[in-house]
Amino acid sequence: MGIEVPSEFGGVELGFTAACLAIEEVAKVDPAVSALMDIHNTLLVTAFKRYGSKELQERYLPRLAADTVGSFCLSEPNSGSDAFALKTKAVQDGSDWVLDGGKSWISNSLEAGIFVVFANADPSKGHRGITAFVVDLDNKGLQIGKKEDKLGIRASSTCELVFEGCRVPKEAVLGEVGQGYKIAIELLNEGRIGIGAQMVGLAQGAFDYAMRYMVTRKQFGQSIADFQGMQFQYARARMEIEAARLLVFNAARLKESGRPFMVEAAMAKLKASEVAQDVSSQCIDWLGGVGFTREFLAEKYYRDAKIGTIYEGTSNIQLQTIGRSVRSLYSE
Repeated sequence: MGIEVPSEFGGVELGFTAACLAIEEVAKVDPAVSALMDIHNTLLVTAFKRYGSKELQERYLPRLAADTVGSFCLSEPNSGSDAFALKTKAVQDGSDWVLDGGKSWISNSLEAGIFVVFANADPSKGHRGITAFVVDLDNKGLQIGKKEDKLGIRASSTCELVFEGCRVPKEAVLGEVGQGYKIAIELLNEGRIGIGAQMVGLAQGAFDYAMRYMVTRKQFGQSIADFQGMQFQYARARMEIEAARLLVFNAARLKESGRPFMVEAAMAKLKASEVAQDVSSQCIDWLGGVGFTREFLAEKYYRDAKIGTIYEGTSNIQLQTIGRSVRSLYSE
């Protein structure tokens, strides 16, 4: 949890690529735990490192590196892909800010002790009024609502949050007032690379699981894995996994080198999420009847893969980002 946290705050001070490697490796075994790691590192830790005041860094980074999970609170019932349509408000009251509103589909929320909450401090300015605030779990104005009963990544909690008179000091502003929209965009662009790493790990984990079964399972006197028809299928799946992995780590490389990476992040997330769904589906086919049962893990990988095309930007949002970039290259 402290992969990218500076050593002065108790972390190991490795880079973004190292975090992606860890996210991928954990996703091979459990994509839900990997999701928690991804959000915690690429969104929360990065938010405090990049935008936090010295006071906020000293207060929260040691906890994030040691024993406290973080949660990123942006989405609302009517604010999903259109993230800047959020309605949660922040009103200044003396030296404090008071937050009122609700959030939906918030990952890590049941386990988290630290929340970065996006609220509009000046609705007249539209998205330029959005501001990021740090809220502690013990704040009396914060309530954790219903936990969603999800198809997949069930070990990663997703809950509603309610803010009623949630009072935080002015020092709890992350970055500057009105900078929240910029913070959210930049963090989500990086977070998409992390989701790509998660989906690559999921695909690889499902692939490895199915291959071990096919090598030992015999039909018509030989291993299933030795039939040419099967070899063609898993050869292509292996190629697709590697293609997705290269897109993910190319985007991570660009990010770490300080170069533009928004489009590469979109391509990595889109490709990896599609590969995860395709490969995990094929793995059920390769296992045959047992793959359709809960006794084998193939169905869990399949359920867990579905979220990849939805959270931290749907596939259509990624396609829109890529399409606009392509179009700009051919402008008149």
